[in-house]
Amino acid sequence: MRTYRTKVAEPVDLPDREQRKAYLEQADYNVFNLDSDAVFIDLLTDSGTGAMSSEQWGALLRGDEAYAGSRGFDALKEAVSQIMGFGNVVPVHQGRGGEHLLYGALLEPGDIVLNNTHFDTTRAHIAAQGATAIDCPVVPLEQLSADRPFKGDFAVETARAHIDRVGVSRIGCIILTITNNSAAGQPVSLENIDAVADLAAEVDVPFVIDACRFAENAYFNAPDGAGELKDIARSQFDRADAIVMSGKKDGLANIGGFVAVRDDELFEEIRQRCILYEGFPSYGGLAGRDLEAMAVGLTEAVDPAYLAHRVTQVSELVERLDDLGVPVIRPAGGHAAFVDAGMIYSHLSAATFPGQALVCALYREGGIRAVELGSLAFPGTDRPELVRLALPRRMYHREHIDHVVQTFDRVLEVAEDEVGFEITDAPGQPELRHFSARLQPRD
Repeated sequence: MRTYRTKVAEPVDLPDREQRKAYLEQADYNVFNLDSDAVFIDLLTDSGTGAMSSEQWGALLRGDEAYAGSRGFDALKEAVSQIMGFGNVVPVHQGRGGEHLLYGALLEPGDIVLNNTHFDTTRAHIAAQGATAIDCPVVPLEQLSADRPFKGDFAVETARAHIDRVGVSRIGCIILTITNNSAAGQPVSLENIDAVADLAAEVDVPFVIDACRFAENAYFNAPDGAGELKDIARSQFDRADAIVMSGKKDGLANIGGFVAVRDDELFEEIRQRCILYEGFPSYGGLAGRDLEAMAVGLTEAVDPAYLAHRVTQVSELVERLDDLGVPVIRPAGGHAAFVDAGMIYSHLSAATFPGQALVCALYREGGIRAVELGSLAFPGTDRPELVRLALPRRMYHREHIDHVVQTFDRVLEVAEDEVGFEITDAPGQPELRHFSARLQPRD
């Protein structure tokens, strides 16, 4: 059993309901625009928002801030080699920096990229290269409530059909995201990883693993939580050609990430791109102390006791919401509860963004910040109206879970009064509009 001692306490106050309504209006009904001081429980993301361990704080003090060849870079390389089996490592400031370097090197205009389910920044980086992202989920996203294991798997036969349709020459790479964030954080099986590797080898294209939550995925592949998790975690990468990683998830760090590749020529191209966009390849836009903290975090992330605590906390939230009658995706994934807002607000059409209606209701009723992953975040798709409640790692306790459940109880009571939203302004790429869109309630 794993628990944590709180060594530093930050007081957080819940603004009253009228204040929350005012803050929401001032934020143009987009919770990305809220000040963190206005948020009581922040479930917007699990990316970089967790609590670092005492060992990680110690690593911060040991950090070597040399521009080139710092000890922190050596520590990160060693951790990636031991845990993932890759020797060619380029650090970046966070995962999307890695996507920029890797997909900028791999893709050309007109390419097709297949994934179990692309996340928003992945899809946007692919589009920025003039390529097209195609999802191949094993379970159609509208059927995520189906009772089956490993609903994050990649549908190999679906991918074959796309390859037959467009031709092998147009496939830029095949990506596997573990766990599958956009498919309710559901895990991917080891057997499916092998099947996707076989497909990539068959059509002779790079096999990329988006490894943000690799440790959580390994935990789901350990029967009853048993087995040597370090071995399972590493085996996931045995046949991958490249890894892109946000260290802000299963690196347990507040900032950082990396790209790791096997091919030496691709490695050199990414290193050169790093110099242009991120910084010298031994720091990649990070302070030396952050490299050290991420190296320690990667090791802590495959600790069975840590993972059991992490996954159990998410599962408890999912079970309690389900008991309340909230339409939540089950079984629980590794990092978040995913709620089907379309079922709560069945009177609202997708054009009125029921997911965003739930996000705003959670803040209005309880000061909780979540994120919409439905028609606002993914325009032009048929994804369900999901809202993600991402639990930061080692951050919140049972009383916080209690407050989330109590808030949902109030949200359900007034559900039929919600009117939905319309967009008043959406600057930037359509794939990223949910970060900066301005909205208003419908009349």
